[in-house]
Formats: sequence, C-alpha cells, structure tokens
Amino acid sequence: MALFPSFAGTSKTNSSSGEKDLEWLSNPSFSTEDALKTHQRATERTRAEAEEPSYTSQQKLEGEDGSHGRSKKRKKDKKKKRKKDKKSRDQSGTSGSESDTVYPSDLLKQEDNDGQEAQVRVSGTFMWLDDLQSPTDSPFCIDRRADRANWEYKSLYRGDIARYKRKGNSCMGMNFRTQAVSWVDGGLEKKRADKKPERYFSPSTRQLLHSDCLLVLPSSKSTPTSSDPYIELPACTDEQNSSTRAPVSWLNPLGIYDAGTSMWLEGKGQPEVKVDQQAVQGNGSTQLTSRVEEFNRKLRENPTDIHMWLDFVQFQDELAFGSGSFSAIKESDGDTMKMSHRAVLEKKLSIMEKAVESNPGNVDLKLEKLRLCKELWEPAVLLKEWKKLVFVHPNSGALWRKYLLFTQSHFSTFSVSKVNAVFGKCLSTLRAVQDGSMVSHPPLPGTEEDLWGIFLQQCHFLRQAGHTEKAVCLFQALLDFTFFKPDSVKDLPTRQQVEFFEPFWDSGEPRIGERGARGWKAWMIQQQRGGWVVPPEPDDEDDDEQEDFEIKDKTWPKWKIWLDVEASREAKNWLPWRPDKTKDQSEEDCDDPDRQVLFDDIGPSLIRVDRPDLQLRLILSFLQFLGLPVSRRTSAPTSLNVLLDDLSLLEEGPDAERPLTSYDLPTTGISSVGHMTFLSDRRTQAGLCKAGEEFLANVLEQTLPLVSAHSRTVVTLCWLQYEKLKVLRCLRSGNKKRVKSQGKRSKRLAKRLLKEPENRGSLALWREYAHLEWLLDNLEEARKVFDTALVMGVSRGLNDPALCNLCLLYAQLEVEHALKGGTAPTSSPAVYILTKLAEGAEYTPFSGEINPVTILKARKTYEQALFTALPEPNGSSKISRTSSLVGCFGLFQYLTMGIDAADAVYSQARQRLTSSAMNSETRRSDLESIAVQHVDLMRHHTNTNVFPLSRLRLALSEALSLLPSSAPLWHLYLQAENRYHTAGRSRRFFHKVAKTTESVVPYLFAITAEQRLKQLLDSVQRSGLPSDVLSVLPENGLSNRIRCLFETATATEHGAHCPLLWRMYLNFMVWDGNAERGRGIFYKALQEVPWVKGLYMDAVQLFPERVQEFSDLMTEKELRLRLPMEELDILLED
Repeated sequence: MALFPSFAGTSKTNSSSGEKDLEWLSNPSFSTEDALKTHQRATERTRAEAEEPSYTSQQKLEGEDGSHGRSKKRKKDKKKKRKKDKKSRDQSGTSGSESDTVYPSDLLKQEDNDGQEAQVRVSGTFMWLDDLQSPTDSPFCIDRRADRANWEYKSLYRGDIARYKRKGNSCMGMNFRTQAVSWVDGGLEKKRADKKPERYFSPSTRQLLHSDCLLVLPSSKSTPTSSDPYIELPACTDEQNSSTRAPVSWLNPLGIYDAGTSMWLEGKGQPEVKVDQQAVQGNGSTQLTSRVEEFNRKLRENPTDIHMWLDFVQFQDELAFGSGSFSAIKESDGDTMKMSHRAVLEKKLSIMEKAVESNPGNVDLKLEKLRLCKELWEPAVLLKEWKKLVFVHPNSGALWRKYLLFTQSHFSTFSVSKVNAVFGKCLSTLRAVQDGSMVSHPPLPGTEEDLWGIFLQQCHFLRQAGHTEKAVCLFQALLDFTFFKPDSVKDLPTRQQVEFFEPFWDSGEPRIGERGARGWKAWMIQQQRGGWVVPPEPDDEDDDEQEDFEIKDKTWPKWKIWLDVEASREAKNWLPWRPDKTKDQSEEDCDDPDRQVLFDDIGPSLIRVDRPDLQLRLILSFLQFLGLPVSRRTSAPTSLNVLLDDLSLLEEGPDAERPLTSYDLPTTGISSVGHMTFLSDRRTQAGLCKAGEEFLANVLEQTLPLVSAHSRTVVTLCWLQYEKLKVLRCLRSGNKKRVKSQGKRSKRLAKRLLKEPENRGSLALWREYAHLEWLLDNLEEARKVFDTALVMGVSRGLNDPALCNLCLLYAQLEVEHALKGGTAPTSSPAVYILTKLAEGAEYTPFSGEINPVTILKARKTYEQALFTALPEPNGSSKISRTSSLVGCFGLFQYLTMGIDAADAVYSQARQRLTSSAMNSETRRSDLESIAVQHVDLMRHHTNTNVFPLSRLRLALSEALSLLPSSAPLWHLYLQAENRYHTAGRSRRFFHKVAKTTESVVPYLFAITAEQRLKQLLDSVQRSGLPSDVLSVLPENGLSNRIRCLFETATATEHGAHCPLLWRMYLNFMVWDGNAERGRGIFYKALQEVPWVKGLYMDAVQLFPERVQEFSDLMTEKELRLRLPMEELDILLED
C-alpha cells in the first residue's frame, strides 16, 4: 500500500519502469481501514467528553480540593498507595495507556521511544561538542533535575513562575478522564491547613495584651435594676429571624440547620473566617502610636521635664521588643535580638542627646547617656567622657559616686592604686567646693553628707580589696583630724589643715586605738613647748611566737595551705604595722611593706566633719567596721548593695528557742575586719584577735569623752551589744568552757560601765546587762537587774522609749520562759510588768496576783498613749520612737484579750506610720520593728494554738511590700512559706517585690528559698537508698530556675555590683556540677566586681588547679596578697 493514502491511485497508474525508484513511497503494512477506525474512535471519545455535564467535573475538582483539609493519617495512606501503584507500574513496564486495543503502530512508537530514551540515557552528562569522538544524531542532553539556584539565589522572581497542581497520576495528554490541571495557588492553602495552633508566647497572641478591651454593655431594654431578681435575656425570635439560617434544600428540608452544618452535610468546609488579628494588631499599634504622640507632644511643650525624658527612654524597650507594628523583632532569633538591642540602644542614645541639648546643665540626663554608651563606645572613649563630665560638674556628689563605681568596676583599667587615687581626687575636689576655694562652682545642698558617704565608700573598698591596714588608718586619721584638731588651725581651709596634720602623722606618735595616744592637739601643744619623751612601755613578747606554726599540716595540697595561711594572716595582721620605739625598731624591720601606710595614701582623703550627727556616725561606722552590731539607722551607707559580702545575712535567721527576742541583734551582711575569707568557710570566730580586742577597747575609751552625753550612751550601748553578741556566738557553738569564760569577761565589763556616774541612770544599759544575765541562764540575777531598773525609772511613764523597751524585753523573756515551762502566759509576770508600766506608780516585784480592775485601767491608759504618740496623717509624731510603745500595748492585748486585739493594734500603728510625714529613716526603723514584733507574735501564737496561716502570710506580705529590703522579715517569710508544699505563691511574691525596689535583698532570699527547696528534694530522693544507687540525681528543673534568678539579678543595675550575689552564683554553679560554666561565671564576675578579694579566694577553693593564675591576677590588680606563692614555697622547703 502507498505511504500516502491520498495518492494511492496515482502511484498505481505510474509506469513500471519507475516502480523500483519509488519503492520508498509505499508501506505494505499500513491499512487504510484501520487508520480510519482509529480516527473515528478518537473522535467519538472526544465528543462524549464534551457532552459530559459540567457539574460532575466540578464536583470531582472540589472533591480533589477538599482532600487538602483532611487528616494527616489519610494523607500518609494516600502517599503509600501512590508509591505502591508507581512501583507496580514500573514492574509491569506499561506505558500508562488505558486503551484496550494494542496496534502495531503503537508498538513501533514504543520501540522508537525506548531507543531515544536509551540514547538520551547514554548522553545524560554534559560535554563539549568538540569532545565527541563520534558524531551523534541528537547532540543534546536532557536534565531532569530541578534548578534550585532559581530559588536560592533569586535569579527568577517567584511571582513569574506559574503555580499549578496536577490531578491524577497518568501520563500527560493520554487520558482526559484521569488527569487535570488546577491553576490555583495550592501552596498557601496547604500551609494554612498545616498551620499549628499559636502558643501564648507567639507575637500575634502577645498583641492581645497591648490591645484595648472591648466593653460589652447591655442594651437599654435589658438593663437590670437593683430590684430585678434576674437578668433578662433576649427573646428567641431574634435568633430565629437572624441571617445565620441556611436555605432549604434536599439536605436541609426543614431548614433547621445553620449554614455551617449544611455545608458539612454536603461535604464542604466553611470558608475560613479570618480572625481580626489585623484589627487586634491595629488596635495595639494604635495604642502605642497614641503613647508615642503623647510623649512627643509633652516633650515638645515642656522640654525641661527630666522625668518625662527618662520615661520616654524606658518606653523604647516596650516599643521595640513588645508586640505591634513597632516591634523590631518577631522571632526568637539570637542574632536578630542582638541587632535589635543595639538598634534600640542607638535610638535611646539619640533621644538622650536631644534631652541633653534641651537641658545642658542636668546631671541625671548625662549619667543616663553614659550608662547607655557603656555598650556602644570603646572603653577609652567612655573613660574620656566620664572625666570630661566630672570636670564640668565637680560639685555634684551623686556624679562622683557614679564615676567612682565606674572606675572600680572597669576591669580593663582597674587597679587598687588607680582607684584609690581617684577617691583622693574626688574628696579633695569636694572639700575645696565645701570650703569655697572653688569659686566657679558653689557647693550644692547635701555636700557634707556626700563627702562623708564617699569617704565611707573608700574605706569599704579598701577592706574588700584586702587593704585593711589602709582602711583602719583612714579612720584613725579622720578621728584625730576631727576630734583632736588644735584651735589654731580650725579657721584655716581644709587643705592647709591637712598640711599641718602631716607632721603629726609622720612623727611616730601613738594614734587613736594605740596605747598612750594623746591626739593631734596635745602633740602640737607639747611641740610648741619643746616636745616630750615617750616613756617605755612593758613589752608583750608572746605575740610573735605564732609565726612558726602557720602551716598546720604540710601534707595538705598547696592550694589548701595557701588558703589557710592567707585566712589566718587576714584575721591577725589587719592592723597597720608601726615601729616600736621601745624595741629600737625602724621601718626596715617590717617583713611585709604593705602593712605600712604612708601619709600620701590617706592625706587627700581627709575631710571636715563638723556636724554632731555626722561625728557620731563616724564613730559608729568605725565600730561597725571593727565588728560591732550597729543599727543601720545610725550609720548606714547609702549604697548597701555594693557592700554586701557576708553570707550570715541569709543564714542567721530567727532562733527557735527565742521566738520573740531573736530580732534584738540583726545582722547587716557586711563583713568586718579579720573575718573576710572564702564564702563557704564555716569558722565562726567570737570577736577579734587579742590585738584587735585591745585596739577596740582603746578606741572606745579614747572616743567616749569626746562626744555628748547622748552620743556617749549610744556608743556604750553598742559596746554592751557587742559583748552580748560574743556570748550568743559562744552559745551557738556549744562550747560550755568558752561560754563560761566569755560570760565572765562580758559581765565584768558591763558592771564596770554601769558603775560610772553618767551610766547609772541609763535604762538602755541596764536592759542590756539584764539580757546578758538571762542569756547566761542566770534567771534570778537577771530578774533582780530588771526589777532594779524598773524601780528606778518606772515613774517616767509611757512617753519614755527606753523604759518601754526595757519592759517589753522583760515581758517577752517571761513569756518565752512560761512557754518552756508549760504554764499559761496570761497569769505570768509579763501581764504584771506591762500593767505596772501603764500605771506609772511605784514598782514592786511580782507576787502572783493581778487585779482585774488594774488591767482595765492599764488598757485605757495604753489606748490614750498610743493615740497621742502615733502621728496624724501627713503629720509628725511627738515621740521619736513609737515601736516600743506599740510593742508593749500589742503584747498586753495578746496576753489579756487574744490575738485579734493585738492584730488590731499593730495594723493601726502600721497604717498611721505609713501615711505620716516623719523622717524617712526613723519611720522605716519604726515600721520594721513593729512589723517584726507583729509577725513574731503571730508566729508564736501559731505554734501554740490553732490559727490560720493565711493571716500570718497576709501580715508578712503587707510588711514586705513596705519594707522590701528588710532581712529579718524575709527570714520570717521563708519560715512561714516552708510549711507549704507549693512554691508558686512565694515565687510570684518574690517577683512582684523585686520589681518595685532597687535593693538586691529580695533576689538573695528568693535564691536562698529555691536552694533550700532543691536541697530538700535531693535529700528526699537519696533517702533510704545506698550512696551508689543515685550517683547523679534526676533533674527537677530547680537548677535552671536558680540559674535564671541569678542571671536576672546580675543583669539589673543594682545587682551587677553586689559581691555576695556573684560569690553565691559561682559557688552554686560549681557545686551543681557545672565547673566549666562556673569558671565562665568567675570571669564574668570580674567584669563587674574586680576589687573583691573574697571572689578570688572562692575561685582558688573551687578551682585549685589554677591557684597560680589567680594569684598572678591578684598581684596584677594590686589586691592585698599576704602570702605570695614564692614565700609559700620557701615555707614548705623549711
């Protein structure tokens, strides 16, 4: 047959001569009938598809589209089925055609396709045309791999790429029934279908916090009145006539289903209703925008509002890291977070620059600017800006404080000598301002207090750095400079007075605290007369014989020997070394040159202290420096967070044996000289060394005649409290021999002080002596002392705070004694003592009978006295200290009426004191005393009676909200919360209080509470099990919580420079098993508190293999090193 059927007849009529030449035009295997049948069958199939109803295909497509919203399990089953079908098709080798008839032409086409695929498969790699060894018919290559570069390198815009989705698995173009193409954007629908529910911390959810709440107001028809018994609901007809009803159809014949149910019955999904996230975001953004506009408007109208500028700077954090369109970060990406933080800092800095331009003379704005620049500028540039700022404002004490804290916490440029020189420059500049020598800058209000505070800060800086000799010499020089100043130099400027003081300091004469000290004034008078000869004094040669026994055991490791010798020398050799003229000593005879203090080290720091209250604070601060328990109200430094370095603040809580009198001697958290060692040292030394005790006694005896009668009573009271503290420490140690010897020495001193004429009428001293006898278990002797004091001073009445304190302590001790004996406290001598105090008549010792009428009269007297003593709202009090009167009345009400009456007294006193306009320090001290007495009484009642703990917890919460830095109240709070097994309430309270105060004390007690809970859980998990069963305890999450608390506390401005916080953090990380991270914490702490010697000693104990490295670092930073490693090697060789 002809190859071209249309010309089949023509080929037959040709001559036979051309048949051989035209054989290629004929195809014997082609049948015209078969070709016509195939064409007709394809035409009929196409026509049948065209006549098929449109709704059928539409339902198929919708069914295919609806399959995207089904469960993941059906998707997985479908994928498995597809893979199985594909595998079966590959094994069968069929072409995918569903035609029943197989024609020879199809077989030929399949062979041709197989040949082409084989050829392509052979040439499946790219090569140059010149590299082909033999020419080929198809010089090309088919690359079936997707080009990911178009997506990764953005060579093509994704919007130019057509998005489609194939329906069916057959080969394209073979069967129109089993395949289709959907030109819809299926990617986003799939992403929406697989979208996970948003968590509470997602950005869209956090936007709800910044959105305004929509108020739902009832309609006017259904507004309830006070007389309506119920709230009327809308009628059902409104709901029936609503547009939510679906139309009647064959699936909803009665019309009772809503639109959502009808679509579900039809197999369709409801159209996705977009939650008004944009509205919520818009609402939050609108609120933030309005606040920004308000800030801009107020600052534009009043650019001199300093607080508004500072609030606007703080608002940038909320604006940037909060939710809304202003948020600079949408994901928790570390790099993005750092970039956003830097961008916010730059934005804050630009705001502060505008604020400084508008207020060029304001120091607070410039300080805030330098604080922001700490993370943006280089250290050299920052130091230069600080120097420029203190040069422009040399009369600002607050600015000098910030500058000093910056210099001593800047690790790269820190050294003790540099910082000490900056302290001297600061004090000399401010004293020139105070004298009027600096004409360009007049003194600001409070300059004298600033001078005193900076001087005290320098002394504690030297103590924490280990240079206790220089700190003691500073106190000695200032005491001589203040109390023994000659009359001839009092009218001179301070600089010239210091020049006259230098010859006395270098003369070698005894100073305050040394035997034979006469003072600067007596020395100058004697010099004018021709000088004097110091008589030789008896020698004490038994003090220098302990040097040979410093190393207790040479088998110890080197680091342990170093720690032990360093701590022992710290406790013994904290006094400055002076050459003894009776022994013909000179300066060359000193083994440790650092123990000698030159005048150049202390001369620039001498200041004038003329006010009597500051002179008393000078003496009390020196006594506190030496270890005496001094009230923080009288000698507290301004920045307490920098000075906290003693763990006793957290460990020494209320005594269970003395529930009502434990608050008598609170701890301050500041280490005294001779007691600063590593943090985990449990060696409790009662008092100072022998030379230190002699030095302290000399200081007290030499300074007492220099002050007024009132100040003399205060100083003597501190002396007796110190003796009582030593007795308490001996009692806690359990050594009866030490208790007996210390008790004899303390009683002898107390009797000697009370025999002095000016102290015989001091009820405060009688109170301390009686309490001392009570602690030594001499109850009868103590009662005699109390009764003698009451007979002498009971006539003073309720207006005398000393008498109220005496009676309150006497009554509390009697209640505690009655509790131990098991008798009812209502009939104890405590009621009799408080009744006699209210009567004010002649006192006679308790005989066992109390008249009920006398109790009623005493209650009426207490009520009148309390009403008179407590200040009116926004008024002042007539009595300086009201806490003792409130304590007496509260205890009287508790013993006679019950806990509710006592609670009412304390609540009334707290409310009146809170709303008064008294002195802040006095009011705070009274509030703390009243709160502690209140909580102690409720805790005592809880232990002896059935009483709800919720009232005790409420009293503690209210007190701590007013006094967030009170350590005694936090101790009581931890004891109360230990009775509960849930820590959620206390954690929320700690977090709430910590945000409202600048003190680091709440963070310290929050960490202590979590550590105690962790120890409790660890002990429970190990209980009853061998030691090798649980070598590593299971993680309970508390370690992470404690570490988070440490990080939060150290990130704050007031916690970053707290030595106690960093030392606790370092010890926790190492003892928790993270030694490597603990080493990182140590170097991180050095960036904030590089001057604290105790931190280095903790590191030596925790990382003993690096003792040489830490020793070299201390030497480099010029910290006091009493035992160099070279000397230790020599001692070990000997």
